[in-house]
Parts: sequence; C-alpha cells; structure tokens
Amino acid sequence: MKAMRGEEPTTRRRILNALKRHGKMSASALANEIGLTEMGIRRHMYGLEKEGYVEIESVRQAMGRPLHAYALTASGDELFPKNYHLLTLDLLSELEDEQFIDAMFEGRGKKLLNRYAPRMEGKALAKRVEELAAIQNAGGYMVELERHSDRSYTMHEYNCPIAQVAGVYQQACSCELELFRSLLQVPVERTECLAKGGGKCSYVIDGQPHTQVKKKLTDA
Repeated sequence: MKAMRGEEPTTRRRILNALKRHGKMSASALANEIGLTEMGIRRHMYGLEKEGYVEIESVRQAMGRPLHAYALTASGDELFPKNYHLLTLDLLSELEDEQFIDAMFEGRGKKLLNRYAPRMEGKALAKRVEELAAIQNAGGYMVELERHSDRSYTMHEYNCPIAQVAGVYQQACSCELELFRSLLQVPVERTECLAKGGGKCSYVIDGQPHTQVKKKLTDA
C-alpha cells in the first residue's frame, strides 16, 4: 500500500478493516461505521480504487435502482495477514521424502515456465527482463531493475512471499533461479537472498545467450 500522509493511513486502514469484516458496504454504511461524511468516504475510496484495493459493485434491490457498494479486491484482501506458509511447511514436513519434495518443486517450476514462457516469445532480452519484473511484481516481490552499460541487468526483489518456505526448503530458491534462466535464456546468478538472511534477493542477468538452461525445467 502506498505511503499516505496525515491521518490517511489510519482512516484507510479502518475502511479496509470494515470491508473485511462486513463484506460489501455502501458509502452511507461506511460513513456511519467510520464516522465520516459520505463525501469523505468517497474521496478515500477513489484513492483505494485507483490503487486496486477496492472495487465498486452493483447490489440489486427489491425496488428502485441497484445500490452501489464497495468491496475488497483480491489485492486488498492480501493486505491482511495470511499464514499460508505455515500450512505449506506442515504439509511438506509430512512428506519426509527429500526426492519427492524435489520433484514437487520441479513440477511447480515446470508449471510456471509453461504459464509464463508465451509472454517471452519473440521479445528481445530487454523486454523479457521487463516482462519478468512485471510477473514478479504481480506476485508481490517488489522488484527494482538496474540496467548496466555492458547490457547486463541486476534485478532486486525487496519482498519474498515464500521466504518462510524457502528458508526451510532451499529447493524453492533453486527452482526460481532455474525458472528465471529458462524464461530469459541468458545466464542468471543470485548474489543475495532474503531466505538466507540477506536484505533482498538480487539477481545478476547477463546479456549473452544461454541455451542450456531451459532443459532442466522442460525435460521430464
């Protein structure tokens, strides 16, 4: 969520909390809940809608026009704490078979490659790198790109949604690295890792063709 001045963070958080508790709410209902005017609510909702955290939905009524109500989007819901990693760790710990766990992560890597490879087709390296950054940003990784004079890149990820899992199962980091190499088709090396105590995950992306990396994820 973007930084906000004054009392906006508190007010917006209260609005988001109300939508989380009650589901769809009209501007009037939110105004009563938060203690603002409807105009004040709509001003905050405009910003939240623009940032992708809320959406407007039409609610049919028995009589009259449909009522316009606000609801959390999937991005808005993700602002609330989740413990998915605990479930994942519990399930993985039940397997107790290292080879099976390896196969699971490799299978996930293949699925991600099949999902994203079409977005790379026919694009120059610069566009593939930008596409990868967009993919990772959509996944919540908070990506920053640096382009260097030798046509190489450094990609920094300041958030890792799977850090808790990767801290226990290094296969998660290994499969991600192989995925990047396969999508970009150039050498990629990780120089810093959040799951290993780093302040961020950093990847150095070479500008030279690398034709051997795709085989690891595509071969059965």
